[in-house]
Amino acid sequence: MAYSLLVFIPIFSSVLLYFVLQRVQYLIKYIALALFTLMLVVSLNLLNHLPQSGYLFLGELLSVPRFDFTLMLQVDTLSVVMLILSSLILILVTLSSWSVKKEGAYFSLLIMFSGAIFGVFASTNLIWFFIFWELTLAPMYFLVGIWGAEKRIYAAVKFFLYTHIASMLILLAFFLLIKESGQFDMNMIDESTLTSASLIWWLLFIGFAVKMPIFPFHTWLPDAHVQAPAPISVLLAGVLLKMGAYAMIKFVILLLPQSAQQYAIYMLILGVISLFFSAFLAIYQTHIKKMVAYSSISHMGLIVIAISTLSFSGLSATVYEMIGHAFIISPLFLIAGFLHQKTGSWQMEDLGGLMQKAPYLSAIFVLSGLAALGLPATMGFIGEITILISAINANGAWIAGIALASILSAGYIIWTFRRVIYGTLNPSIANIDFKMHKVEFSSLLIFATLLVLFGIYPQPIFDVANQAFAHLGGVK
Repeated sequence: MAYSLLVFIPIFSSVLLYFVLQRVQYLIKYIALALFTLMLVVSLNLLNHLPQSGYLFLGELLSVPRFDFTLMLQVDTLSVVMLILSSLILILVTLSSWSVKKEGAYFSLLIMFSGAIFGVFASTNLIWFFIFWELTLAPMYFLVGIWGAEKRIYAAVKFFLYTHIASMLILLAFFLLIKESGQFDMNMIDESTLTSASLIWWLLFIGFAVKMPIFPFHTWLPDAHVQAPAPISVLLAGVLLKMGAYAMIKFVILLLPQSAQQYAIYMLILGVISLFFSAFLAIYQTHIKKMVAYSSISHMGLIVIAISTLSFSGLSATVYEMIGHAFIISPLFLIAGFLHQKTGSWQMEDLGGLMQKAPYLSAIFVLSGLAALGLPATMGFIGEITILISAINANGAWIAGIALASILSAGYIIWTFRRVIYGTLNPSIANIDFKMHKVEFSSLLIFATLLVLFGIYPQPIFDVANQAFAHLGGVK
């Protein structure tokens, strides 16, 4: 029961807080920070109490015995990893939004999102999982649509429509699972009892592929990233996209292992296309945030390649890359958004010579960019090399060609450095003060520290990831 409070209290109290604290709206950000910190502490504590295999039962609520329909909260290692990552990202999003306007509504929506995301990662009942999955859309829609840039309404509607239509495919798959297995709990479903396993697999795969997203279902994300405020881009990349990857592992791979074996080649092909297609698009961008957005999609392609190996090492590498991607791409989004806020321009040619005006900001941008292209001693290198090794072991030496994506990454990252960070100081920014709020700058320092710390010492993440997949049955 106590754990259910972390789901329902944020969801229902978010609206109440907004109205009650109208005169002292600034208090909401402190409440949000305290709540997300509590979620992080609880999640870390859960990690210490997990069984060697299976789930840790957290309680049940809202039971309807007649239909065998119960909100059963239980977590395994993968779920807890995602709770830890989500809580940490929410804390850093709060810090990076410290000076946001309309803070009462903004942080109320973040609080609502936190409850929904806890429900997603702690639910094993298919219908409740879907309810929380859909509930995450509501706060994200308003966060993009109200605090976004010039075309924010278009981007918010496009984001909502794409992901909601994909959710209808997921819901149809869930209904088929329940009808054919007679079970609501995902842990009680046996693929061998399903008569339309292939159809269910494809419905789930497409639904979750849109969320991640990968080619050709990716077109909503660049608009959402560009128009969203920078901290919400961090939330999109660090949490919402990881929901798709988490669900891909849970349902497409672990729930339906036989179908996954049959169709893994299609996952691999789409992952490779996403990796290279998005990297090529990133090279041709002059819009700094759009470049970061396509770089993010390219890295999600790498994650799909790792998932497609269906192997212990590949899935462990997937978890590491999911975390690394969040820590690497987030500072790039935050800095790109800050530069637009200060200059009014997204174009790289308007930002030349930034190192001369904002050396510390530029240094973090360079570090994150180098991590994105796989610099040793950063999470980018460890993630890419472990995925490459797993993919070669699963598919043969030919797949080593995905390493060429690092060359493309070097192309768009170094070209961005040349146009934005180095070179001659652009006269249009010569008189601009690029000083960032200390609290917001602290979030950048934390991201930079984490991507180096776990790049040098990745073992803690791999220890947990290995535990998550130590007792797989149907995965080779």
